[in-house]
This record gives sequence, C-alpha cells and structure tokens, in this order.
Amino acid sequence: MTIEAVQTFGAAIRDEVAKAVVGQEETVDLMLVALLARGHILLEGPPGTAKTLLARSFAKALGLDFGRIQFTPDLMPGDIIGTNLFNFQTSQFALNRGPVFTEILLADEINRTPPKTQAALLEAMQERTVTIDGETMALGPRFTVIATQNPIEQQGVYPLPEAQLDRFLFKQVVDYPPIEEERRIIATHGANDVKMSPEQWGVEARADADRIAAAVDAVGQVKLVDEVIDYVVALVRETRGVADLENGASPRAGAMLAGAARARAALQGRDFVIPDDVKALAPALLRHRLILSPAAEIDGRQVEDVLTGIIETIEAPR
Repeated sequence: MTIEAVQTFGAAIRDEVAKAVVGQEETVDLMLVALLARGHILLEGPPGTAKTLLARSFAKALGLDFGRIQFTPDLMPGDIIGTNLFNFQTSQFALNRGPVFTEILLADEINRTPPKTQAALLEAMQERTVTIDGETMALGPRFTVIATQNPIEQQGVYPLPEAQLDRFLFKQVVDYPPIEEERRIIATHGANDVKMSPEQWGVEARADADRIAAAVDAVGQVKLVDEVIDYVVALVRETRGVADLENGASPRAGAMLAGAARARAALQGRDFVIPDDVKALAPALLRHRLILSPAAEIDGRQVEDVLTGIIETIEAPR
C-alpha cells in the first residue's frame, strides 16, 4: 500500500464513523493513529458522550470483529480471558474463551473494577497473547483495546495502576460537545432510537484485516529525520526536569511518540514526519504518564497545564 492509499483509507474510515457519531473528529484521528501504530487508546469522559457508539462504529468501519466487556466491581480475571472447564461427557477440560478473543475490544468503564481484574489485560495488551493454565494463545496482530473510564471524581472508581496506564498509547479526554455540535447531535439522534446500532446508521465495512496490515506496513516507509528525533528526545527529557512533576516520561514513551507520529504523517499523506505531528500527539500520549509532585497538587496545578508549558518551552525544528 502506498502512503496516498493510507490517506484514502483513513478518510474512508472517518466518513463511515461520521454516519453514526456527530463530531469527535480528533478522537477518531487518534484511534486511527493507535490502530496503525499498533497501540491502544483510553477514552475518559462522562456518560452520554458516545464513547461506546464510537468504538462500535470504528470496528464496523474497519471490518473487524468487535467484543465488549462491561467492567464491574465483581468481575473476575476469568471473565475476561476465559478458563478451562471440565466436560463431564468427555471427561476432559475444554477451553471456554473469554471476550478478549476478538480484534477490537471495548473495555467499558475499565476503572470500575479492582486492579487485580484490570491486570488480566496486561499481557493481552503488551504481547497480544493470553495465558490460561500455562498455555499461551495468540490474540492476533489486529487486537486493539479501546477502553473507557469515568472521571476519577466519580464514585465507585479505582485509579488505574501505572503499569495499566502505560499499556495505552493515548489517553483522550472526551468532554461535552460545543453548543453547535450538541444541536447537531440532538437534531440527528433526537428523532431516533438512541440505542441504534452502527449498521442501522448505515455504517459499512470499508476495510479488512489484510488492508489494515498493508496500511501498517506502509507506515514503516515514513521517514524520521534526526532533527525530529532530537525534538522528541528534548520533549521527553524535559518532563523529567520539571519541579511540578514527580515522574516524567520514559524512553519508551519517546519511542512510542515517534512511532505514532509516523502513523499520523501517513494518514495525512506524507512519507516524512514533521514537528507538528509530534506536537499534535504529545498531549494524548504523555498526559497519563506524568505524575504531579505533591507540592504541585497542593497548589492546584494540573498535568495538562504543565504539559502545555513543556511543549511551548521546547523549540520545534524548522
């Protein structure tokens, strides 16, 4: 697949998702980048902001299998990955596969279940494999997690551990829409059943696993020059020297930022990365990897403010 074909692929997916979901263009773009960079995405926002419909429509447009797990306080790891059950008719154990065996997995309200159950996804998200009773099984190269979580201020939520957060390429904050967009939502969905499926909205498959694999391979053609590499390194290292941050970003975060920037460049029809690719993706890629210092928390500082200051401080190459 050519770089131009990757751009066409991205435009087709956006058009299909837009049939069911009003707005959310930035979130769809991040989901496309995550797919081509072989990463996962965490969507944080209040209920009623179309996160579930967005995930279902995205999977439908890609022509991939879709699975959903509703995370609850009593959910167990076996409910996610599956378990071996004894069959009394055959006197043998048979594998009962969990919902993780899919291609696009919606982990809905992931922070409503305890960390022990959240950890069941760690191997799946990192290695795209699952181990049950000592046997390791592959999930497939297209396995992608789209997780949603409620704001931490809501009751009945468990903060995601750092190891779980690090498995997500992006954390996107999905807020309430602006007034004009909200009018469009009400005009479009107010006269219909709000529970309509993507198929009922006319969303069709515009890709398949082979075409997605070709697009992922095409991203490998995108060039990353030394000046842009230096810019990524400077951004990442600056997060470790700011007094307001207790923990900065790791070298792995820098590598992930560079890889995501290559995917964004391809989706825009370029075979080279520009600094704007890095700047556009840095907030979503870094916000969940930075931890405020106690003093900054007492002063009421926000990670978003610190991150914005860092991006504005580091001069981008020309």
